[in-house]
Amino acid sequence: MILAPAERIADHRARGWWGDTRMSDLFDAHVRRKPGAPAVIDPPNTQAIVGRPPRELTWAELDDEVTRLMAVLLGHGIGKDDVILVQLPNVVELTVAYLACFKLGVIVTPAPVQYRENELAGIVRRTDAKAAITAASIGGQDHVAPMRSLQPGLGPIFSLGAAEGALELAPLMDQVEAAEMAAATAAAEAANITADDVATICWTSGTEAEPKGVPRSHNEWLIMAQGVIGAAGLADGARMLNPFPMVNMAGVSTAVAGWLLVGGVLIQHHPFDLSIMLQQMRERAIDYTVAPPAVLNLLTQDPSLLEGVDFGRLRAIGSGSAPLSETMIRAFHDRYGVHIINYFGSNEGMSLCGTAADIPDPAHRAIYFPRVGVAGHDWAYPLNDRFFTRLVDPETELEITGAGQIGEMRIKGPTLFSGYWRAPELTKKAFDAEGWFRTGDLFEIAGDDEQFYRFVGRLKDIIIRGGMNISSEEIEAHLMAHPDIADVAVVGAPDERLGERVCAFVVAKPGAAPTRDSINAFLTSQRKVAVFKQIERLETVTSLPRNPVGKVLKRQLRDSLVTV
Repeated sequence: MILAPAERIADHRARGWWGDTRMSDLFDAHVRRKPGAPAVIDPPNTQAIVGRPPRELTWAELDDEVTRLMAVLLGHGIGKDDVILVQLPNVVELTVAYLACFKLGVIVTPAPVQYRENELAGIVRRTDAKAAITAASIGGQDHVAPMRSLQPGLGPIFSLGAAEGALELAPLMDQVEAAEMAAATAAAEAANITADDVATICWTSGTEAEPKGVPRSHNEWLIMAQGVIGAAGLADGARMLNPFPMVNMAGVSTAVAGWLLVGGVLIQHHPFDLSIMLQQMRERAIDYTVAPPAVLNLLTQDPSLLEGVDFGRLRAIGSGSAPLSETMIRAFHDRYGVHIINYFGSNEGMSLCGTAADIPDPAHRAIYFPRVGVAGHDWAYPLNDRFFTRLVDPETELEITGAGQIGEMRIKGPTLFSGYWRAPELTKKAFDAEGWFRTGDLFEIAGDDEQFYRFVGRLKDIIIRGGMNISSEEIEAHLMAHPDIADVAVVGAPDERLGERVCAFVVAKPGAAPTRDSINAFLTSQRKVAVFKQIERLETVTSLPRNPVGKVLKRQLRDSLVTV
């Protein structure tokens, strides 16, 4: 199924941005070149996750399982352009499922393991998913029962482990005969899948609204992965520790497309557990991993946690999704020689990246991104000449070309998706009259030479207090530097007089008890923040609600508020 317009395909191919290579082609090449080399390794806690011991597969062993799953899917009438719902943790079978579907032209729509009936029903309804792959139990929770509630519309449910109403995958795959494997391979060739065929339908985070389906082709994934691999400086055979769920941009671009580009070793981690991740970092001699800013901050505060890690190999760590700390970036570089990469991406194709090569100053890399795709600025980032950006005043639609004014980021280029799944009206609204995608992200131009972007907030995450616009993310970035605050989210509290007032939901550090007065004193005296941006309502909580990929659910926080 090809969704990208023919003229877009022709243009990107003529420029050398897209090509004929599919992700399955990369996989086949690694199988031929190094069949006995390790390919994918389960988390050490796999027994607790899905009820079986951890496994490690070579490229040849992985190929055998992929072909067997292809045969099973074909035997149940699942083929090219069918959609299959996959809800699995980061275990070997998830990689097998992706690769088998890529080869057959089956479209994978991955779901976070936290999704239950409501979210799964929405995915099935909107994609007409023909089947599902899940586990009988994930972390002790039944995952087949929610799937069964979606039948008969859903079709067969394949499961890791035995479960009522599901087809257990392991015996089905074990029973596949050589002739069936040969037939599956022939069927894949006959399907005539191209690099422009849709490979996945991922889902936007749903922080503010119902999730939207984001289809991406092989070409659209591989161009994103080129940015990830190039930014991290990963070489052929790199060993990658992946703690991100393989359900969206962060997980798939790195641990599927990126892993296939380098033909490395994929070391899986799930669910996030710092002690297990540190164990893997010590025992697996990794070249690259990713981690949330809060985790990296913790590791710099307690250097003993990183004892035994081979920093002769580990030279880069990716992070993002929240403000980075200058102190943390500097500590990793000075102590270990590790470069922290600041990513800013989205399922739709946003691809900003701050690396040590482009932004060597840790203070700048913590808050700025290269102004890529803009005439007059050149960067080492490999997508610099093919990912285009501009800032636009969302009220007037006039382009912003100088510092000091906040605007919405608009993007173009081969990383961009071609439109939301079966949502033409949403797609039409998402692109402006000149074909630029409206990201909904607010930035301003910064730097002595106006060479940087600084993230300010979301277009819909602005607090309007008495006619003054206040960025929630700006205040959050300041508060994360407060010595007594471990986590924070800032939202607008309804107010009859001013419209909204600034409300902070704060998670205090152990033993600390920050007050509104102490926070505001910090904002004004140390951070030099304008008085109208002070906290007017403080809610102390033990944790912040987050969606399956880690974003704070601000809608829940707003709903919990009443007019002051």
